[in-house]
This record gives sequence, structure tokens and C-alpha cells, in this order.
Amino acid sequence: MSQDQIKELVDRYISLSFSVAKKGENLVKCQIGDDLTNDQHYTLRYIHNVNVCTSTELAEVFEVKKSAITAIINRLWEKGLIQRTRDEKDRRVVYLTLTEKGNMLFAETENRIHKLVESLINRFEQKEIEQFLDTYEKLNQVLTESKDFKVEE
Repeated sequence: MSQDQIKELVDRYISLSFSVAKKGENLVKCQIGDDLTNDQHYTLRYIHNVNVCTSTELAEVFEVKKSAITAIINRLWEKGLIQRTRDEKDRRVVYLTLTEKGNMLFAETENRIHKLVESLINRFEQKEIEQFLDTYEKLNQVLTESKDFKVEE
């Protein structure tokens, strides 16, 4: 492949990636409403899926600093959506779980997002969806393996 072809593909990827991410985030935000930010919803989603976690675990999963997670957790706690429970043996460890209110709000927003995504994927053939998801999973794996990659100039 020539350098011009590579440059064209890179430009196309960057433009598409930005556009899809922005449009997707905005569509999701419309479904979540004013109750939560996208980051707060993703945090509730993670806690819902694992049942119990710590803020350190969240920081690692979302690849952000612990201070960013602390801000999200504080807002969710203030809204009564999560519960903090200290470990009886090590008081420094705080476990996070969803409250009943948190579970209800998560279920409502997740249902709306599910309907949105369903309406989008129904515009594609089954084979297209599976091929896209396989390719997207491969991209995710490549990015995960390349996480610490730095270009030398």
C-alpha cells in the first residue's frame, strides 16, 4: 500500500471515528435524558453488570484517574443512585452497589437505549451486523494490545 493510500485511510478512519462517536454519544444522551451524564450512565451500567465494585476498579476499567471516578461516584451518591459500603476488615476499601432507585433508573435508561440501538441495527442485514461487530471487536483487541504504543519520531 502506498503512503498516499495509507494517509487517505487514516484520514477517513479519524473522520468517521469522530463523527460516529459524537453522533452516537448524542443519541445515547437523548435517551438518558437530564437525569444522568453519559459517563454516569456507563458507570451505573458497569456496577449493575458486576453487582459490586470499587472506585479503583472503575478507574482501571474506564482508564481514567481515580479523581475523575470519585467525582462521578459522588454525584451518583448525592442522587441516591449508589450505595457505599466500607469493608469490615479494611476500612479504606469502599464497595459500590446500586440502590433500588439506581437500579430503576438504570433499567429505564437501558430500555430506551436498547430501543434506540435496535432501531438503528434494524437498518442492516444480519450478516452486515455480525461482520461489523466482529471487525469492531477485532479493532478493540488491537487497541487493547497497542494501549502503550508510542510513535517514535
